[in-house]
Amino acid sequence: MTEFLTVEGGQLAYDVTGEGPLMVLAHGMGVGRQSFRFLVPELVAAGFRVATTDLRGHGESSLDWPSYTRADVADDLLALVRHLGGPAVLVGHSFAGGAVTIAAAQAPELVSAVVEIGPFTRAQKIDGGGLLRNAHHRKGALLLLGAAFLRNIGMWKKYLDHAMPGAKPADHAEHIAALEADLRRPGRMAVVSKMGQSAPTDAGDRLPDLTRDVLVVMGTLDPDWADPRAEAEGVVAAMPAGRGRVAMIEGAGHYPHTQFPAQVAAEVLSFVKGRVHA
Repeated sequence: MTEFLTVEGGQLAYDVTGEGPLMVLAHGMGVGRQSFRFLVPELVAAGFRVATTDLRGHGESSLDWPSYTRADVADDLLALVRHLGGPAVLVGHSFAGGAVTIAAAQAPELVSAVVEIGPFTRAQKIDGGGLLRNAHHRKGALLLLGAAFLRNIGMWKKYLDHAMPGAKPADHAEHIAALEADLRRPGRMAVVSKMGQSAPTDAGDRLPDLTRDVLVVMGTLDPDWADPRAEAEGVVAAMPAGRGRVAMIEGAGHYPHTQFPAQVAAEVLSFVKGRVHA
């Protein structure tokens, strides 16, 4: 059941399932909390209280926020943790991977551990050689940039299809149709554009400040990078020594939690064991 939390600038839509230690899941730009629809049952079955939220400007959350940065989303997530009674494991995908990094550095007392899935958490550099060598990466980058800068829903749908190579869930077509209907509402693609053009330097600057352990989950076929493992390892290398670790999901693209929820859940649960107590 959708609930709403009023924070400075608007309202956040969220839902909570299960009992136990709190996990808060935050999706990437241009999708919604339903992107975690297969991961949530796995975490709930393992004994967690799981909250999923629509980012500002997405889904059932309100529109017309003053800005849409990772730091803004970090503040939103911390407000939700306070409201639900933390601390919480923060799980952030893509854009929100940077947001949970900022949140953990900003308020470690509210965060027990961090999971970043396919995260944009540090400044990105154009890899010309990678674009030339890796056609999968080249196509993904062009579709992602085109959707963000042109606010083109058709290109965004093509990106989502490309970003889940191979295995797709049985309800994929239905899910994308619902997502398209949401993004056609006035102002929604403008939010995607603003987030897509928001550099993750605010998150990268906080990586050295982390005092909570971090798991970076990356698909081996994530088209957003020419070398997904190298990107994941680069994020970990910017943290204090021993703070982060990497888990690669074989055959997954940018949405491993949608394509391979059982494998992602296994990695997350193994990681939080000993770090989270009921």
